[in-house]
Amino acid sequence: MLEVQVDGRGLAFIEGSGSGGCGGSLSAAPAFKARSNEPAYALLPPSNGAKVNQYGKTIQLVDESDPLAGQSLRINNSSAVGTNPERYKQHGFHFTADNCIGCHACEAACSEKNDLPAHISFRSVGYVEGGTYPDFHRVNISMACNHCDDPVCLKGCPTRAYTKFAEYGAVLQDPDICFGCGYCTWVCPYNAPQLDPVKGEVSKCNMCVDRLEVGLKPACVSACLAGALDFGVIETPPANRVQAKLVMPGFPDPGITQPNIRFQQVRELPREMRRTDSMPLVYVSKKDADGIRYRPQAAGRPQAPQWSWNKLRSREDPLVLFTLMTQAVIGAFLTLFIGPLAGLDVLAPASHPVAHTGLLFGLVAIQTFALAVSTTHLGKPHRFYRAFYNLRYSPVSREVAAIAVFYNAMGAYTLLAAMPWLFAWLLPAGVMRGLQSFAGGVAVASGPVALYAMTRIYRIKARPYWDHWQVATSCYGSTLTLGALLVGVIYAAVLTAHGRSHSDLLAVLAWPMALGLAIEGLGLAAHARHLEARGGEAAASRQEQRTTFGKTYILRNAGLAAGFVLVVTLGLVAADGAVGLAAWALAAALIVATALVGRALFYVLVIPTTMPGAFFWRNKGFEDHARATGLARMPQVGVLPDPH
Repeated sequence: MLEVQVDGRGLAFIEGSGSGGCGGSLSAAPAFKARSNEPAYALLPPSNGAKVNQYGKTIQLVDESDPLAGQSLRINNSSAVGTNPERYKQHGFHFTADNCIGCHACEAACSEKNDLPAHISFRSVGYVEGGTYPDFHRVNISMACNHCDDPVCLKGCPTRAYTKFAEYGAVLQDPDICFGCGYCTWVCPYNAPQLDPVKGEVSKCNMCVDRLEVGLKPACVSACLAGALDFGVIETPPANRVQAKLVMPGFPDPGITQPNIRFQQVRELPREMRRTDSMPLVYVSKKDADGIRYRPQAAGRPQAPQWSWNKLRSREDPLVLFTLMTQAVIGAFLTLFIGPLAGLDVLAPASHPVAHTGLLFGLVAIQTFALAVSTTHLGKPHRFYRAFYNLRYSPVSREVAAIAVFYNAMGAYTLLAAMPWLFAWLLPAGVMRGLQSFAGGVAVASGPVALYAMTRIYRIKARPYWDHWQVATSCYGSTLTLGALLVGVIYAAVLTAHGRSHSDLLAVLAWPMALGLAIEGLGLAAHARHLEARGGEAAASRQEQRTTFGKTYILRNAGLAAGFVLVVTLGLVAADGAVGLAAWALAAALIVATALVGRALFYVLVIPTTMPGAFFWRNKGFEDHARATGLARMPQVGVLPDPH
């Protein structure tokens, strides 16, 4: 199995030449030994001399005279340096769709070379089909990592497990650095990074750089029976090819990542090509300035609205809790800190010191639990600290860093406010008060920044359902609503226990709650219109929203509207006593339940810009069937019984 030592040298797209990695054997033996009788079809062809690719990027990635050139990739601990004369040019795949017979030999060769388990495949063959008998057409698509010019996996990975090498332009990933968050699988449009739930880490196609070093094509290419899959310096089409297109039916928009794969598909196809997996998409041909292109559309599948409660569960369940709890804590702290400054004297520490201190410690406890829950989303929770590694590029790293600043500032404020005697022997009272104010100010400032960083995580081009400003209205709306609600209900209970009225406090806090619900509702309405207008995977998500989860979606919207009406009514009526407290408890239960359902829908309704699967392989419908019927207990089926 190929092992390339990726040392995380940095994240410039052409970052060094693989010189990192220390230790291990210094043997100069080649990392891969070519046979003396290798067939001609397995040898890398010379380039045609093209200087730039179709994206306007330079094909020569680094000059041979560069000090970084000529260094070892340290493949399988070997210090040997490949003799390929075009080692520093961007390489890529060429796929001739008309030739592919769907034999899956490329898949088998890749899996054998990389010693992959049945449930992982770096390369897969899916297909789309169209027409009717006897004029029926199928187009197979063999796809692995495209080693893109703009690798979004590299930018998104918080652990810096990815590096784009000057050697061959290969985007390589180190599973040992990865902690299994799966964010690269969200942002990649091509299903290239593979998250293994068993190992808790991601791995992917490595371009077979050990074979390239000795002048051989990747294993998948050498195994192709029909000459459909080829490889070489990008923009160098194989012999007897007349096209080097950037798109074909079923392939996502190349503008997302600028992938290094080219296509030939000459055979005339029907106007509409259908997927055979469970994704509700079809591809319809439309003529534009670049010729005829097949664009995704929602597949018309008449279906009555359903509840689908069992489908609300997903791998992202920990994120449902983490995001809502974090937003509630930030909102509650802002309410506690800013409330007294805005005239809510009842929230001042001196008014109810025990309640104030208890709530602060409660917020720290809730946020601690939320952070612990978030680590259960990782394949390797014990490596959570690696989330800070990529602050320069990754929105995940920025979110984690911003929340860490808020959490520590809130914790410091809480300790200084609740237990000044811990520091009295060290610092004067005036200094402690200044530090407390500073810590509170940092928490107040960093909270909204953390929320913004959280929203940026989901603005992903490969997931059109998320790529809308509604993510921000949901995030900030929940913060306003849940934060004010948490403070209001706790203080209402305290005031009632002391025989005092809580109506004045809740009458004021009702308005940030209502504003949060209104903001979220407006965002959802705009989002629904956007999904329908955008088309493609966005419209397909909208269709799932109205059918598979139709009744649940209506219930969530009704809960949001009912919560808004109830909060406004209670704010205007200013109900007091046990009756008022019970009414607010009912409103709290309704709002929290609605928030949980809405956030779960947020994660399960996503239809990414993935490559088409097949009737069995890479088909979520078949995977669910295999688990329901027990087929998943057979390892050769390639479906894990427990996907989490």
